[in-house]
Amino acid sequence: MYRSSVSVGSLFALALSTFPAVGQESQASKEQLSPLFPEGTPYSPYTDRSFPQRPLWGDSHLHTSLSMDAGGFGNRVGLDETYRLARGEQIMASSGQPIKLDRPLDWLAITDHSDGMGLVDDILSAAPIVTQFEQGARWSKGMRAGGLEATEATLDLIGTFSQGQMDPEMFANYSPGARRYANIWENVITAAEEHNTPGTFTAMIGFEWTSLVKGANMHRNVIFRDGADRARQVVPYTTQAPIGSTDPLDLYKYLEAYEARTNGAVMTFAHNGNLSNGIMFPMDAQYTGRKIDQMYVEQRAKWERMYEVTQIKGDGEAHPFLSPDDEFADYGNWDVGNLDLSVAKTDEMLAGEYAREALKNGLVLEERFGTNPYKFALQGASDAHNSIPVTSEDNFFGKHAGYEPSAERLQHPFMETENGELASWQQVASGLTAVWANENTRASIFDAMDRKEVYATTGPRMAVRFFGGWSFEEKDQYTRSPAVTGYAKGVPMGGDLTNAPEGGSPSFLVAALRDPIGANLDRVQIIKGWLDADGNTHEKVYDVAWSDDRQVDGNGKLPAVGNTVDVATASWTNTIGAAELITVWTDPDFDADERAFYYARVLEIPTPPWYLYDALKYGVDIPTEAPTMHQERAYTSPIWFSPAG
Repeated sequence: MYRSSVSVGSLFALALSTFPAVGQESQASKEQLSPLFPEGTPYSPYTDRSFPQRPLWGDSHLHTSLSMDAGGFGNRVGLDETYRLARGEQIMASSGQPIKLDRPLDWLAITDHSDGMGLVDDILSAAPIVTQFEQGARWSKGMRAGGLEATEATLDLIGTFSQGQMDPEMFANYSPGARRYANIWENVITAAEEHNTPGTFTAMIGFEWTSLVKGANMHRNVIFRDGADRARQVVPYTTQAPIGSTDPLDLYKYLEAYEARTNGAVMTFAHNGNLSNGIMFPMDAQYTGRKIDQMYVEQRAKWERMYEVTQIKGDGEAHPFLSPDDEFADYGNWDVGNLDLSVAKTDEMLAGEYAREALKNGLVLEERFGTNPYKFALQGASDAHNSIPVTSEDNFFGKHAGYEPSAERLQHPFMETENGELASWQQVASGLTAVWANENTRASIFDAMDRKEVYATTGPRMAVRFFGGWSFEEKDQYTRSPAVTGYAKGVPMGGDLTNAPEGGSPSFLVAALRDPIGANLDRVQIIKGWLDADGNTHEKVYDVAWSDDRQVDGNGKLPAVGNTVDVATASWTNTIGAAELITVWTDPDFDADERAFYYARVLEIPTPPWYLYDALKYGVDIPTEAPTMHQERAYTSPIWFSPAG
């Protein structure tokens, strides 16, 4: 294990020490060096590299005023302003406050809800296409009045939609086949084309398919690899019958038809299984009653290449009930049945909701059908509904226009019904996706997603490499170029290990470098899941690299890193932790007959959550039940092992 605390000056001195002083004879012969530097090798080690050099940071899930539940709740920021903000410009938020990101994004996918896209804009402008209908006229009057009347009108609109009681003639104008809907989609495409600058900033074209099954979340985002020429040949898929559907299998048919029609490429990914009431990751049957079969597992594996593991509505990696031995499994959990809190969460639901459990259950289904439907990458996104992809705690603008910075936002529940409430402090400032793409273009970013070479963070921009192979050695952890060694000797995150050597165990090279303007690192963990000979799944969390001089105790537990958070000043210091962590770890419990997966989790030292900054700014009290520190993190995509045969 290597815990780097070497200064830049020390590294420079170390580099110099490898060369002989003038007049001294080198101890390394030409014959010894020739395998490292074959004749004709360029002096620059960066030439002709075929692998990605740096992560590209982006948000794959963001809503503008075009979405009903964004525009309806006060979002007035449109497509152009959203892109300008993501690219690093300052804009005015819906609350009238200036906003600028701490750093620009490299890429963005605006994914407005496909159902009713653009309807609220027309309601607010009192367009005749809406106000000629009783529902539309009523909602227009209420929303334009503002205040409580606007809130009630929006809740009525969303409730009417979710219950399938929209005026069919009015809503038909905001559905596939309608001229108005086609025009709205054209505006989405045009804005993306105008802001897409290959090599500098990528605007991915996409939308959100908003499947709700009796309030249970089954949402998927759709991302196109292509530009306007192909995206214009279709309109987004919706959930409303007779054209649309809430069944993911029907969404897959839409994706299949798109590729056949355009010769393009497209994918989808789910989010917030934690609000699905247990139906996001079925094992025996879908919510429709249809049995899980060969067709289902193959279609899901083909089209759902990623899973959104962290965002505003709770972190979806793990849950303490499912992972009682994981002391860090409780980050940002939302233990509610669904978005309107009308269903009580039960323990039985949890196994069908969280990513780690799905990864384990995917091994079971692979054993049964030969295909793993839950073999997905881990990525993160904001799911912000105010057009603001902010994930830094000291710049948190909420995820809805009504929860942008104010002295009051901590005093009001984020969501409240007769069945309970979610406190405003439970909003999670997550998340971001880092993509290991060769270049900043739609094609390269999409291809990295497709091969699953991506990872999620809860907001910080730490650089993380994760490779698996059969021949990594202890000396590999001392490299200053882990990617060179990693790609040469193994597969990156998202890859597969096969053909285990006789008596061998897989080894993993993992390297993490802190966010340059963020907190030091506490530790790196590798999470393993596997399927035993009896068909039972298991998991284990290994601490593989950590900062400072801590020692694992007799029970195998690593002591906490400490806590430098100053609650009164909403600050912390990097006097604990490490700037980087790198190690080679070999699985001590490997069985070549058992299917398995491995992914890395990187934890920062404790830092203040966003509401400590609110308390400092506005002089308000922090709710007594709200934690005064948290440990932000990164989740790499897994590497899978399959037995021979």
